[in-house]
Amino acid sequence: MHQPPVTGVISAPAGQGSAQRIPAKPYLNMPASPDGVMPPLLSQTGAFADLRTLQPAAGLLPYDLVLAFWSDGAVKTRFVAIPAGKVVFSATGEWTFPPGTVFVKTFELPLDAAQPQRRRRLETRLLVLNGNGGVYGVDYRWRPDLSDADLLPGSATEEIAVRDAAGHEHTQTWYYPSREDCTTCHNSHTPGQLGPKTRQMNRELRYADGLTENQLRHWNRLGLFSPALADASIASLPALARPDDASRTLADRARSYLDANCAHCHRPGGTVANFDARYDTPPAQQNIIDGPVLIDEGVDRARVVSPHDPWRSIMLMRLDTNGDLRMPPLARKTIDTQGVALLRQWVEDMPGRDVLAPPDIAPAGGSFPGAVTVSLSSAQPGAQIHYTLDGSAPGPDDPLYQQPLRLDGPTVLRARAYKDGFTRSVIAQQTYVIGQ
Repeated sequence: MHQPPVTGVISAPAGQGSAQRIPAKPYLNMPASPDGVMPPLLSQTGAFADLRTLQPAAGLLPYDLVLAFWSDGAVKTRFVAIPAGKVVFSATGEWTFPPGTVFVKTFELPLDAAQPQRRRRLETRLLVLNGNGGVYGVDYRWRPDLSDADLLPGSATEEIAVRDAAGHEHTQTWYYPSREDCTTCHNSHTPGQLGPKTRQMNRELRYADGLTENQLRHWNRLGLFSPALADASIASLPALARPDDASRTLADRARSYLDANCAHCHRPGGTVANFDARYDTPPAQQNIIDGPVLIDEGVDRARVVSPHDPWRSIMLMRLDTNGDLRMPPLARKTIDTQGVALLRQWVEDMPGRDVLAPPDIAPAGGSFPGAVTVSLSSAQPGAQIHYTLDGSAPGPDDPLYQQPLRLDGPTVLRARAYKDGFTRSVIAQQTYVIGQ
């Protein structure tokens, strides 16, 4: 189905603008295979003419995406070095780039929510497409003075002080991926690169020479595509929807988010999960809405997305946690709260029977020196709460909560809410260790 292109304009750093195409040197200064000798410094890769300003070398094209993969709030600057040859164009599938293409992406982390332009430059990743259809990635970690960036031999983490919108300072963990991490997503199940495709590139970009142009039109005018596009056809090509684009449906925005953040693994031949997050797969064939799950995480009647039921939607659960269940499992240490809110709204907006929220249990479980009194409550007036104290699943025949419970020994408290006309809640659980 055709979707209108994104019309918002983003400004690109200096790079190839309205001039004719300048083919990049194949591989830049990188080896053609991952077992070659890697330049130890970013300045030696041939990607930049000026490191401090991120001025790219001749022949590199700036580009940007409609909707970027969530990377812990980082701002990304993207260039691509395309050697002589053509990009095999597909309106709905993946693009194929010539061997020797190098993608260059720099990450900067905003340090103060009140001053978003105050950013710390952290890393630049290079993704190299070789001649046998494979790819490899390397990561360069920036020095504090921005004089250069050093090749990382493996993964690394760093604690960075940031301020939230209320002015409170906290520490955010930043993860620098290893070369092996890169192949977790950039592998044979995809063409190698993940972002550049029609539905992600169908937006305008303001180039450094003052030109503002749709990226597809710009690349087509530079003669990059095979087959070349008819200029009049560009307006009818698909585009993802930004989460804040009120002109697009809620479903479009949610499915676009899943395409950008999940589809690199959740596709045929990808990870073991059995749904397809690609936007160009029709919704009825994605196996997402009411789709079965391989691991139910202990939730009864769990689904990938359970219509109108956020508590039984495992996808939402895994995006809304930083624990071991988090998705994606790599390159994410924080929760994309806006993305989660969008998906929750999408789930809740689906038709379906009203669902009870799990009961609240207070105080939360933990270790206590002596007996503790625990209260249960439901946000739904008139709901009944049934509970167990032995770790078993509570049902309507188990004790009905009527007054606070006194616990004087180790207890696994589980509770579930019931009300006529509603789907019962999922189980709420707390564990209490008392007197130890």
